[in-house]
Amino acid sequence: MEKAILDHNDLLEMLDGLLREPKLFWENFYEDRDKEIPFFKVKGPDENLSEYIQNGLQAGKALEIGCGPGRNAAFLSKNGAQVDAIDFSEKAIKWAGERANEAQVKINFECVSLFDFHYEPQSYDFVYDSGMFHHLPPHRRLTYLEIIKAALKPGGKFGLVCFNPDGALPTPDWEVYHIGSLKGGIGYTEERLKEIFQDDFHFLELRTMKKIQQPSDLFGEDFLWACLMSLK
Repeated sequence: MEKAILDHNDLLEMLDGLLREPKLFWENFYEDRDKEIPFFKVKGPDENLSEYIQNGLQAGKALEIGCGPGRNAAFLSKNGAQVDAIDFSEKAIKWAGERANEAQVKINFECVSLFDFHYEPQSYDFVYDSGMFHHLPPHRRLTYLEIIKAALKPGGKFGLVCFNPDGALPTPDWEVYHIGSLKGGIGYTEERLKEIFQDDFHFLELRTMKKIQQPSDLFGEDFLWACLMSLK
């Protein structure tokens, strides 16, 4: 039977179908843990996240979206946060659970899409996204924003790490659908990030991530933005 567009979710699913199938992509991405992916070899957190905690950020109850192998979630847990961490990939969640066991930290991991994640509204002090946003199709961006705003407590903090134009092409939204591809991710300019987030968030910091030479206990690459915001 031919599918019809009868509601908003049907529209989103139709647009999803114009692009790559994300579940298969991410399962393949995490299949080989030894491949040369910058954050695969590092067990420690993003350098900016470490700095936020050092500067007094109270993570409290925290949610990490797109947690991958769980290095940031483990860091937050070690620093006293109650952490929920989600990822679309079963292989990523399995890896993250193994690392959490090694680090002897307790984290509530769940293999689920952000768009299917069930949460209590206004329950998180801190939400962190390191690497999901720049892989998000433009038609999913509004729902992404609504979920983060709904999940955060009033005045809660949101941390974001995403590609700048050195990390990926700054593909315009409409072009994504003309070519049928995110081209490996969207590289955001400072102006474009502010246009997306400034109506709902105060930017506390927006800077280029510091490049950290490896081996190190921290992760950092200068083709990424590091942002900290507070909910208005």
